[in-house]
Amino acid sequence: MTAGVTAVVLAAGQGKRMRSNYPKVIHNVGGGPMLSRVLESAGQAGVDEQVVVVGYGREKIYEVMGDLNYVVQEKQLGTGHAVNQARDVLGGECRDVLVLCGDTPLIRGDTLKALLGQHREREAAATILTAEIADPRGYGRIIRNESGSVTEIVEDADASPRELEIKEVNSGTYIFNRTELFLALENIKPDNVQGEYYLTDVVKDFFDRGKRVEAFRLEDSEEILGINDRVQLAHAEGILRKRKNEELMLAGVTIVDPDTTRIGPHVTAGRDTIIHPFTIIEGHTNIGAECEIGPSAVIQESFIGDRVLFHNSMIVESRLGNNCNVGPFSYIRPGTHVGDNVRIGDFVEIKKSNIGHGSKIPHHSYVGDASIGDNVNIGAGTIFCNYDGANKWQTTVEEGAFIGSNSNLVAPLQIGRGAYIAAGSTITKDVPGGALGVARGRQTNIDNWVNKKMKDT
Repeated sequence: MTAGVTAVVLAAGQGKRMRSNYPKVIHNVGGGPMLSRVLESAGQAGVDEQVVVVGYGREKIYEVMGDLNYVVQEKQLGTGHAVNQARDVLGGECRDVLVLCGDTPLIRGDTLKALLGQHREREAAATILTAEIADPRGYGRIIRNESGSVTEIVEDADASPRELEIKEVNSGTYIFNRTELFLALENIKPDNVQGEYYLTDVVKDFFDRGKRVEAFRLEDSEEILGINDRVQLAHAEGILRKRKNEELMLAGVTIVDPDTTRIGPHVTAGRDTIIHPFTIIEGHTNIGAECEIGPSAVIQESFIGDRVLFHNSMIVESRLGNNCNVGPFSYIRPGTHVGDNVRIGDFVEIKKSNIGHGSKIPHHSYVGDASIGDNVNIGAGTIFCNYDGANKWQTTVEEGAFIGSNSNLVAPLQIGRGAYIAAGSTITKDVPGGALGVARGRQTNIDNWVNKKMKDT
């Protein structure tokens, strides 16, 4: 934790170029709202005290982001005005204020940590995160004097032709001494093209009063990219995807085609796991070692053991043990726990069930609200009838049972240890261990029926 630092995240703008009914900062990028990525980076830098300045569409921000420390900017009168709204909510231990933009989801926690370190080491009143970019249009320019000291920041709309040629730009991320910041905010005026209170104007105020202003120049200018429209949103998504894929590949995971593979920031995967194209892995998902995932797999908020084959299938909020083989075209729904050495074949759906070690559900079956013991065989086309129109009921299939193909198990029901169910049965009563359950109509064959039918026609 970085003591004495509070992050103030600016998230009050509408983002008109998004052409959206929702505030810009809650649009998803890299597996979550862009605002959450900024807050997460601040947390990675050790800044636990965070204040979010909201305005337009704040009720939707509250709904998506949940319980945060918010302050409201009722009228969007500029970035300086926005930061000033946080003045009264900063804790007594706050010595420095880290200002972040809620629409810059590419900023790294390590970068912010280094920024804070330089600020403290050089005892600066303000430190600006800057970068040199080939096309600086739209960015504020960093103005330096002959000795190289930062004297001010000039916004793009207010810059002279000579200033527009400057390639070093303001990222919108700063750290300020708290006392000096709010003193400077009292002095700035909306004397600019936009008629707003620019936070950037405090830099000139600091310099004019003889306060130390530092710049921390980034090597990777991609980190400062802001999101203003959906084209930029997609570009940022691509950068974040590339970062995560490279992180996993450098850790020993094979990603066959990174361009078609989407992996969220909180996903982990073990050594020698192979991830095939068109796979999407999201949420806090853990994948073990020596697995083979995909192609076209979807994994969300799940745990996958070691040496698992998971082909063309989907799993959500569930767990798979070691040495399992799943798919193709299976759907494992939330609340399912699968043991080791389990085979789940094609076109199988499992919901809120426990599957014991070594059991098999080879194909074309639905298992819902069930507890299946070890070494159970579920024949093709078996349906666990768990819903009576009002309530969901449990089915228990004990160890070593064999369910014949095309069976219907009508819950509540218990199939005993080692019991057999004859193919084509609809079972409505418990079957004791070691018994054979048969529930189907008697077959009748009518001899010579086809010839008689032909004569009648």
